[in-house]
Amino acid sequence: MPDHFKVLHQDLGCQARTGRLITGHGEIETPIFMPVGTNATVKAMRPENLKDAGTQIILSNTYHLYLRPGHHLVEQLGGLHRFMSWDAPILTDSGGFQVYSLSELRKITEDGVRFRSHIDGSMHFLTPELSIGIQESLGADIIMCFDECPPADADYGYLERSLAMTGRWAARCKEAHRRPDQLLFGIVQGGRFNELRRRSIEELMEIGFDGYALGGLSVGEEKKVMHDVMDGCSELLLPEYPRYIMGIGTPEDLVEAVWRGYDMFDCVMPTRNARNGMLFTNNGRLNIKRKQYEYDDGPIDTECNCYVCQNYSRAYLRHLFRSGEILSSMLNSHHNIAWYLNLMARMRDAITNNYFESFRNEFYQQQNSEAENNKEE
Repeated sequence: MPDHFKVLHQDLGCQARTGRLITGHGEIETPIFMPVGTNATVKAMRPENLKDAGTQIILSNTYHLYLRPGHHLVEQLGGLHRFMSWDAPILTDSGGFQVYSLSELRKITEDGVRFRSHIDGSMHFLTPELSIGIQESLGADIIMCFDECPPADADYGYLERSLAMTGRWAARCKEAHRRPDQLLFGIVQGGRFNELRRRSIEELMEIGFDGYALGGLSVGEEKKVMHDVMDGCSELLLPEYPRYIMGIGTPEDLVEAVWRGYDMFDCVMPTRNARNGMLFTNNGRLNIKRKQYEYDDGPIDTECNCYVCQNYSRAYLRHLFRSGEILSSMLNSHHNIAWYLNLMARMRDAITNNYFESFRNEFYQQQNSEAENNKEE
């Protein structure tokens, strides 16, 4: 039994569960959503605003911080927590997904990935050992194995070869890991094929990690495929370890993943949508650009008690967006992150009190009640 994670309660009607994850910078209540701070900052959010919105842990990006400003610089300045003035837990991904997204600028080999920087065109070679070394220099509380993230349409043969290499990379990551104060998570790959996912899980559990993540989802596959993979893996993953699904982020995705027994999630959607004027509410998405909000003195969401909803009107937020004001991104991002984290808190409460099924049903009824808000002008 791991001493860094404990399942506190499982809902009587499904696999949804609450837990406590212990890290060097504090405890995390699960299920939890992690706002993405790619470049050691969550876009348009100050650390104190993140805390005010209910953030327990953030995610930063190994690939981007390696290229700029450099992990050695961050280490010399006291590590990532001190560098960005964030005293709560941080998770860093391994850089595998970012290298995958470069496509035309990289070449994958057994030893690692040679790629060309998207910033200045310089050549780099990222190996499992270097990925772990970068993350150890950054000093995150939770770090990830280096893996290959195959495209959603990859065939069985490609996925099988990729999975075998990712497994060998995982063993190299475990061997390279030196800091006991950092939790190391393995990443389950295998695309849409549950047989390959099973093989990946068995191999990772034999190596032994502090947690297990599902990679290769939310890369273009259909929702049914995503849910089938979640179902297949949840039956195989050891329940006493934290379960993380990387990169999924619609509210619907989060509810479905929690329903199936997963604990941790991240996505850029709350902040990216905020910068584009799309806000999340308990009655569906709200497009603040729409003319119908020009004279609307009400809050974004009457059921939301975040700082933005308590102090600003839809009319004002529409004005800020249409004027191109920086404050628009700041306030919209604050609300969206607070709304996401409140959704997770509501799910934890529903699990603890054994009504997650009714919560799930009500959630879909509410989200569908104002579908018109999804439409552009």
